[in-house]
Amino acid sequence: MKDSDYKNLSIKEFSKAADVYETDQAGIYKLCQKDYPDVLAELEKEDFNDLLDCGCGTAPMLSLLKEKYPDKHYAGIDLTPKMIEVAKAKNMPDVELLVGDCENPPFPDNSFDVLICCQSIHHYPNPQRFFESVQRILRPNGRLILRDMTSGNPLIRWFLNNIELPVLNLIGYGDVRIYWKNDIEKLCRNTGLKMELFERRGFMRLHCVVRKPA
Repeated sequence: MKDSDYKNLSIKEFSKAADVYETDQAGIYKLCQKDYPDVLAELEKEDFNDLLDCGCGTAPMLSLLKEKYPDKHYAGIDLTPKMIEVAKAKNMPDVELLVGDCENPPFPDNSFDVLICCQSIHHYPNPQRFFESVQRILRPNGRLILRDMTSGNPLIRWFLNNIELPVLNLIGYGDVRIYWKNDIEKLCRNTGLKMELFERRGFMRLHCVVRKPA
């Protein structure tokens, strides 16, 4: 499939999910809630002022952050207009919410201290382009906190990437690929970023911290 095909599938998928994304009817999307505690714990390790949520959805993570750190500036970007529409209805002050592509986010260079990306990168047809954007819009010594699904078993990863995800594409899901440590290391190496932490946590979850050199 072309890049645009994957992105169109994601828009259709999450347009349907937007109204129930933060409800008890969210189905599989409720699993995203398992990322929030680890992201919050990671953020507590260093001070920050400006944060971008890449693939923010209906902004559940930004809602939590706004409550915990009300004086910070936040932005969220998502490919699906319906997701941003629902997020904007929360009327969160000093939270900028944009419809846009995380592979080419419309922000100036050196704009953010932190980027977070939770359960989103497996929808990106060109993750290298995303990492190039991370390098561009992070401030020196800024960090990307990355959460996504994975498996430590290479046979399971092969099955997911070559069998399951293509089947999901056929039934309307925009999943592209899941990643392991060596994949993230290569994406970092190609863009001058440094992977500081990579761990498999819980059920099929990766937790990764990537740093832009000072």
